Amino acid sequence: MAIATVNPATGETLKTYDALDAEAIERRLAAAETAFRSHRTTSFAERARLMHRAAGLLDEDQRDIARLMTTEMGKPVKQARAEAAKCAKAMRWYADHAEELLADEEPADSDVKDSGASRVIVRYRPLGPVLAVMPWNFPLWQVVRFAAPALMAGNVGLLKHASNVPGTALYLEDLFRRAGFPEGCFQTLLIGSGAVGQVLRDARIRAATLTGSEPAGRAVASVAGDEIKKTVLELGGSDPFVVMPSADLDRAARVAVTARVQNNGQSCIAAKRFIVHTDVFDAFAERFTAGMTALTVGDPMDEETEIGPLSSEEGRAGLEELVDEAVESGATVLCGGERPDRPGWYYPPTVLADVTPEMRIHREEAFGPVATLYRAAGPDEAVEIANDSPFGLSSNVWTRDETEVDRFVRDLETGGVYVNGMTASHPAFPFGGVKRSGYGRELSGHGIREFCNITTVWHGA
Repeated sequence: MAIATVNPATGETLKTYDALDAEAIERRLAAAETAFRSHRTTSFAERARLMHRAAGLLDEDQRDIARLMTTEMGKPVKQARAEAAKCAKAMRWYADHAEELLADEEPADSDVKDSGASRVIVRYRPLGPVLAVMPWNFPLWQVVRFAAPALMAGNVGLLKHASNVPGTALYLEDLFRRAGFPEGCFQTLLIGSGAVGQVLRDARIRAATLTGSEPAGRAVASVAGDEIKKTVLELGGSDPFVVMPSADLDRAARVAVTARVQNNGQSCIAAKRFIVHTDVFDAFAERFTAGMTALTVGDPMDEETEIGPLSSEEGRAGLEELVDEAVESGATVLCGGERPDRPGWYYPPTVLADVTPEMRIHREEAFGPVATLYRAAGPDEAVEIANDSPFGLSSNVWTRDETEVDRFVRDLETGGVYVNGMTASHPAFPFGGVKRSGYGRELSGHGIREFCNITTVWHGA
């Protein structure tokens, strides 16, 4: 498998990398095990000092790393800078809160006495080296939201990043090294997907986390299950964006555009299915389509660009197939829908109406700037359409009716419900999904505890 930096705006291969051989992988596994033995005993204060240093270095590097991300995977450079800033923020959040989140807990006195103990403590201890298999779409953020809590908990990390962002992967290893984390605390493995199983089966790897496609998640979970190792999976999403008659339509339509096309539409938490009450369907569709049509498509290095190229030629071909199949089956194109005649892997902002359950785009995740519109007669039908998906990552609900809010929060089969706003991840809030969007949680206290040995310490009377 090629490990290379290929500019998606031009299709030009800029740099290639040699994959690690078995001997090099062994050296890194040994270094991780050695680093864990010492890192696990460091104080929270020392880990926080190093994490704050990493955040400061990332702020200093922001413009350069943003340009590297844009070169490797095509996101508009303004969004790349925002991603770097978000990562630094998350690093600082975990540096400041990890000790509190992992503080010892003491059960109620009545339960302690009932157990015959004089004292019981629940303690959170690190597991060991954790393998992180990460995607290209947010090449810094996806890694940092694993690495910051894992390192602060006393674990060490081995990163198998997507093979089209090797420069960003190597930057992350260098960032933690420059911050002062001991050798082996965070390492990048330049390996193909075929080598992941071998690494995961190694006894020194204690757990794994994966953000990526459903097939990739299934493959990692199968190996981890066979080895009885903890995993956290954050997989695909086809998030519903529900609009009811009481919504502020102008604001809902503006936010809907951003929610659909963030990161060139290549985001698991991007809103993809827009389910609109029939009373306001036409008004919303008009506003939304106008907003999608007005977006500036161009060179992702240009500060004015809002939509850059998709990350790969294969990704664009797959998106094109979904759209073409839907149109052939009766979907109506309100805007976009045709590949532009220009170099690079561009696809225009596209809105499809008259989508039916028989179409592949109804069931599969459209990873690019393509939105599907649905009519709903009321909350019941909106919930039915929203839940008619194999995915359950997050959801967006636009209504001023509190009864409707309660109904959607109760019935939507997703890991998050964002009311009158756009789904976004934040270090303080748990993030993850249900159904085929995966299991486990990242971020917040829930995320940092995923890779801890939750230990009961019982003292006899």
